[in-house]
Amino acid sequence: MKHDMILMGKILGLHPNPNPKPSPLLLTSLYRSYYSSPFSLRCSSSSSSSQESKNMKHLSDQSSWESKDSQGDDYLFRLGQEADNMNISVGARHGVVDDLFVGNFLGKDSDIVFDYRQKATRSFQYLHGDYYIAPLFLDKVACHIAKNYLAHTLDIKVPLILGIWGGKGQGKTFQTELIFRAMGVEPVTMSAGELESERAGEPGRLIRDRYRTASQVVQNQGKMSCLMINDIDAGLGRFGNTQMTVNNQIVVGTLMNLSDNPTRVSIGQKWRDSDVTHRVPVIVTGNDFSTLYAPLIRDGRMEKFFWQPDREDIVNIVHRMYTKDGISRDDVLCIVDTFPNQSLDFYGALRSRTYDCAILEWVNEIGGHEKLGEKLLKERKTGKLPVFVPPKQTMEALLEAGHSLVMEQELVMKSRLSKEYMKNLED
Repeated sequence: MKHDMILMGKILGLHPNPNPKPSPLLLTSLYRSYYSSPFSLRCSSSSSSSQESKNMKHLSDQSSWESKDSQGDDYLFRLGQEADNMNISVGARHGVVDDLFVGNFLGKDSDIVFDYRQKATRSFQYLHGDYYIAPLFLDKVACHIAKNYLAHTLDIKVPLILGIWGGKGQGKTFQTELIFRAMGVEPVTMSAGELESERAGEPGRLIRDRYRTASQVVQNQGKMSCLMINDIDAGLGRFGNTQMTVNNQIVVGTLMNLSDNPTRVSIGQKWRDSDVTHRVPVIVTGNDFSTLYAPLIRDGRMEKFFWQPDREDIVNIVHRMYTKDGISRDDVLCIVDTFPNQSLDFYGALRSRTYDCAILEWVNEIGGHEKLGEKLLKERKTGKLPVFVPPKQTMEALLEAGHSLVMEQELVMKSRLSKEYMKNLED
């Protein structure tokens, strides 16, 4: 030990004389710096240092992800390369990595595969009750899903995309979700708002990533899945003089490429022959597909389904909606005949409008609108809020709410305040 400390002092330039007599104070200082410093300096021969380096295990060798791919790279290397992960704190686990490097101000745990363990699919647990599914709608969606899962066994060209289009508020998305719940399908959903970004190429990459996620649901969970994009014409449609962006072009090209090559989907990683994606169907909804890029909606890529519920479908759907309220089928027929040419969302809004008076009475019971924020934010956590009792539905209340909604619709169409604010607006 004394020889080691003298040698350290010589290296540090503390002793020009090779045989000095070190003072006790210097020996104590060197001893403490030598054995307490996290960066200890040890001098040995080259053979011993090489032997120590051989015995020392690298951090990657201590990882639990020891599997190698065809290129010889381990799992974490491939995961970081494919995920484009810029988070510098990945892998910091409390109790595994030294707490000195974990920190205590941003949380102590940071899981490297956290994003991959999130549930990206929809399970529709919020759909409580028994709803009516139109048979024609059910047959079309079920046939499209079955054809895509059997595409490798069928000697036909199977379109990857099913485009469901029709008038506003006709229940296209809701009927599709009911069918998913009935068939046990867990889809990965997207909206039109995700088809544009300030970063060029991001929406196209997102579509490919969501498609691969749906494929992994089939492979890892053994459940049917699909990619569903709601209101696609709102994100990709051309209306008047709207601008065509680079992201719009990339999204259209991505969907066309998925239709032509549904099993070879890249999200930026290196191509490998073994990287084959399971084919999963794509379902999109919209109001007017004539605004989309024509080659995208051509036959062979997209199978189109126009959804316009007839009177029988509307009556059955509304009756199932009002069953819990005790409204008979004859009353539903009267409501539908009183307000003809209305979309399905009108009858849902009609039922919601009947709750307004009951909600206002409930607000007065808890102290009025002045104390509404205090009551809702504080007493809701403690469970001290009074129970809201839904109003009893009657034909008179439903008809009154319906006439109120129709009056508002007509007022919007007749007023056209935009003509007053912009005098040069053409009809």
